Amino acid sequence: MPDVLTDLPPQVWTARSDEHADRVDALTAGARARRAAGVRHPVEDFLYEYYNTRPSLLRRWHPGPQVALIGPAPHAAWRWYVTDGAAVRLDVEGFLADRGDTVRFVRGLLAATASRPAFTGCFGLHEWAMVYRDDGHRHSLPLRLGQAGTDAVVESHPVRCTHFDAFRFFTPAAVGLNRVRPTRATQPELEQPGCLHATMDLYKWALKLAPATPAELVADCFELARDVRTLDMRASPYDLSDHGYEPVAIETPEGKAAYVTAQREFSGRGAALRQRLLVVCDQLLD
Repeated sequence: MPDVLTDLPPQVWTARSDEHADRVDALTAGARARRAAGVRHPVEDFLYEYYNTRPSLLRRWHPGPQVALIGPAPHAAWRWYVTDGAAVRLDVEGFLADRGDTVRFVRGLLAATASRPAFTGCFGLHEWAMVYRDDGHRHSLPLRLGQAGTDAVVESHPVRCTHFDAFRFFTPAAVGLNRVRPTRATQPELEQPGCLHATMDLYKWALKLAPATPAELVADCFELARDVRTLDMRASPYDLSDHGYEPVAIETPEGKAAYVTAQREFSGRGAALRQRLLVVCDQLLD
């Protein structure tokens, strides 16, 4: 249990909870409407399917590990919360008993990633390597340059993907083209802050730390992941024009420059969120 807790009176934490719910409702409106209509989106639905979460979970407000909610709070009935007199707080001891290994892994990975410079010379080729010389594509979308043109782009560029969860989807023909061989075991040694997938995964780590992660931080990570995912697919070999997306043509000098500019911006936003997640880990472990 933290040595010092910040007490939030009901009018404060209910206002924060309501504000968070309104924000998440706006961020997830499209996803909820599509789900009700039984329609899928090739870009945005990735955040719910790959990260295995729902808008309703993202909407739930959590205060974080150093906050006590004064007055009756629904959190009292939720897992990993305890009631102390008139206050409800996160049960840090119980959370660590169940999830301590996860907290320590996440902290180690985030700290290692933050310690490295951002590499911005990959140009999003991981998505191209996932369809290289393979007619069975992960997405039922046309290729912007066709199969032969896509293969030519991969063959004419150095492929350097450091992210295991991208590399593991490379086609067999593309595996040997990658200049590194990331594995789950070497993830803490290779993850670097310029990687779009490492930045998107800040949302995953925020979810892994929940409910210890303040809900506002989870929403910030979600919003960044959504923006990164959009660039990831715009720079991919897929033709998304029917969905209203202009391509970032990384096979051209202009496309490469645009990709790197956006990559650096996302890396900066990710660095700030990574530090906030590290603070949460330290609050739990101290």
